[in-house]
Amino acid sequence: MVQLLIGRLSRKQGLDYSTSYKKDLAYAKRLWDEYLSKKRLCERPVDDLSVEHIRDFIYEFAPSPASMANFKRNMSALLKEELESNGVVLNFSRIKLPKTPQQLHKPIPDIGALLSDINAFNGNLHLCCLMTYTMLLRPHREVRCLSFGDFNNDFTQMSLSGSKVKSKRNRVLPVPKVVRGEVLRRFTGDRKDNVFALNEAPYNRDYFKTLWSRYKNQSHLLEQDQTLYSFRHTGAIKVFEKTCSLQKLQQVMGHSDMKVSLTYLRGLEVKQLDVEDLPAI
Repeated sequence: MVQLLIGRLSRKQGLDYSTSYKKDLAYAKRLWDEYLSKKRLCERPVDDLSVEHIRDFIYEFAPSPASMANFKRNMSALLKEELESNGVVLNFSRIKLPKTPQQLHKPIPDIGALLSDINAFNGNLHLCCLMTYTMLLRPHREVRCLSFGDFNNDFTQMSLSGSKVKSKRNRVLPVPKVVRGEVLRRFTGDRKDNVFALNEAPYNRDYFKTLWSRYKNQSHLLEQDQTLYSFRHTGAIKVFEKTCSLQKLQQVMGHSDMKVSLTYLRGLEVKQLDVEDLPAI
């Protein structure tokens, strides 16, 4: 039974998934191996595996409702296809987990003041936040890996291929003037250069995470739980309030499905009703 996951994990690791997702899968497999050994299931035939085993594993190793849901997704990704190819069909929907409390992402109230303060701290971090807010790009991959070649000739449009986007779909966005000016200021003529590193190799994947931690430690403007993604959250709110269109929000966010955008919107502090919209007597 242990061997079942080895090939599947190897194939997953070879695909174009994020580094964090691959680490999550490897971590889930390691804990699963521990569970099988502890329960003396390693030598048992694969058709002895049941949904109850998966559920017990999740409840034993996951410390919180959020991690339980994550474990369930990862185990489904690792096990389901392999099991079915061996004639074993498990209904993962039978695994009922505690509900995760919904988190409300607070928008940034004074975006201009915060951006100015970040600019004084570090120019690269400032441009990252600017792009995350005005273009709703994801900072740790879509922004960090940007090259000058991702822009058109006059830098008024940015085009990202599916290999650079989480949804795996091509993404084409207009470039706001404030972003265009900063990108042009950095451009030295080689379109292969990364916008931030100014050579072909981008900075490591923790680059903006590290910069943000350093800024956060000395900032007096940040509120509790505000992160780099708060700029994307705030930008999403502005788009929805301007357009009242879930479809446009989906397009600008680069979501693969409108359901993702709807779920995302539910976690934002968006006023969706006025007092006048409520029933009156």
